Amino acid sequence: MAGVSSSGLATNYIYACTRMRVRRSQLIPREDYLRMLNMSLPEITRFIGETSYRSEIDELGTSFSGINLVEVALSWNLAKEYQNILELVPGELKYFTASYLRRWDIQNVVTILRGKMQGVAPGKIKEVLVPAGRLDRVALDRLLAEDSPERVVEALRGERFYPVLETELPRAMETGSFAHLENELYKGYYARLIADAKEGVKGGNIFLKYIELEIDTRNIQNLFRLRAGHVLEDVRELMISGGSFSVEELQRLSALEDRDEFIDGLKKRVRSVPLLNTLEAIRGKSAIHEIEVALTRVQLDQMERISKRYPFSVLPVIVYLEEKKYEVANLRALARGKEAGLPGERLQGYLVM
Repeated sequence: MAGVSSSGLATNYIYACTRMRVRRSQLIPREDYLRMLNMSLPEITRFIGETSYRSEIDELGTSFSGINLVEVALSWNLAKEYQNILELVPGELKYFTASYLRRWDIQNVVTILRGKMQGVAPGKIKEVLVPAGRLDRVALDRLLAEDSPERVVEALRGERFYPVLETELPRAMETGSFAHLENELYKGYYARLIADAKEGVKGGNIFLKYIELEIDTRNIQNLFRLRAGHVLEDVRELMISGGSFSVEELQRLSALEDRDEFIDGLKKRVRSVPLLNTLEAIRGKSAIHEIEVALTRVQLDQMERISKRYPFSVLPVIVYLEEKKYEVANLRALARGKEAGLPGERLQGYLVM
């Protein structure tokens, strides 16, 4: 059993991974999402208030309403759940789970930087932050109190991603886009995950399987996104190293102008039957959000299959954390879509179910 060094720790691993399966069984099922597609925003809010989000909806209901109530309740619940999981998992599971959760530091910092540049009130920015990484709620509040993106970055001096922020912020401020900065932060994040997996900690080889799968999915999604934006020049600096595709291979695929030839090129390098089938199904899709959702769904399915091969490893933990993340994303998309008056059939294409 990977990562288990004693009978006591083995028991803790079995308990933690069993708890993940129980939690997964409590996630909102597909049929409930289909029901919510036909609900109004107040009805969706009431529905959410009858699920695992009840305590947040009740606690925040006197201070927020409408879309703001949903946004804050979802963020609070996700952060609390991730923190609970981190306390629950033992040994190497905790080590790798903490590494995984550092992605939220990137998301939170980039959200704050964008908000500061656009002049968004700190309270509005705070509504969508998820303090689940190394930067806790107190640290994020300190960043929100800074009066400019430059001051936010300076306040992060000493964090491992500070050098990237310091280097990339001037370009972001000049262009008005944080896309390149965000991409560089995630490249560093995945490099750190790979280093953590290879540090010799038991279970690292299993963690590496997850990292490779996520990097491949992210790179393929980025290639489709770049093609949709007609970006056909050198894309190597936008790709993440460490997956089963080399950066040079991804560049060669990106240079294929014909869409069918591009998809065929991807299929020649893929061994997973579900991903092969998904790529073939994507051939007839043009909406980028539908392509991204299809690739995300197959990634989650592949993660679940791998986790069944390693039932007492970090993978059942990460599968749950990922599915919980997408549950929150689905509920947020439904709430925002209903507020914007979008029809249910259009909203369905944005949901990962």
